[in-house]
Amino acid sequence: MNQDGADKSRRRFLTAATTVVGGVGAAFLAVPFLAYWRPSAKAQAAGAPVEVDISQLEVGQLINVKWRGSPVWVFKRTEQNIDDLPRLDNLLRDPDSAIDQQPEYARNKHRSIRPEIMVLIGICTHLGCSPLFHPDSRPQGMARDWHGGFFCPCHGSYFDLAGRVYTGVPAPTNLVVPPYHFIDDDTVLIGEDEGAA
Repeated sequence: MNQDGADKSRRRFLTAATTVVGGVGAAFLAVPFLAYWRPSAKAQAAGAPVEVDISQLEVGQLINVKWRGSPVWVFKRTEQNIDDLPRLDNLLRDPDSAIDQQPEYARNKHRSIRPEIMVLIGICTHLGCSPLFHPDSRPQGMARDWHGGFFCPCHGSYFDLAGRVYTGVPAPTNLVVPPYHFIDDDTVLIGEDEGAA
C-alpha cells in the first residue's frame, strides 16, 4: 500500500472519529441547555401553567393536580349533572356567579368553558380546608336537595358540581375557577387564559 492510500484512510478515520466525538459533545451540551428553559419547580410553584391530560377522564371522575401549591380539580360531569344545575339556584348563595370567583368566560350556568369539564381550585372559601368530592352520594347530615358536589367537613360547607356555595353554610363565596383554556380536545392548560403569553 502506498503512502497516499494510508493517509486517506487515516484521514477518513480521524474525520469520522471527530464527527462522532463532536456529536456526542453537542448532545451533552444540548441536554442542560434545553433543561435550562424548562420551568423550575420553584417557578411552577409560583404559578407556571400546568398541562392536564384529560383524554382518559371518565364521566364522574376527578383528577387532582397542583398549581401554585394549591389543589386544582378537573372533573367530568354527566349530562344529568349539567341539567340539574339550574334546579339548585334557589338553594345557592350566588347562583349566577355575580361575585368574581371565576374568569369572565366561566361566568355562565355551568361555570366552565365546556359544560362537561369543570376546573376548580379545591380550597373551601371559608377557612381554606379542602372539601371532599361527593358526585353521587349525599354527605351525612345533608338534609337538602342534593345532586352531587363538594362537602367541606371542617365546618360543614356544601358546594354543587359547579362549585357554587349553598346558603346557610360558613363559606361566603363559590369555589374559585382558575384561569385555564383547552390546548386541544384532550389537554387543559391551568394557570393561563387563552391567548395569554
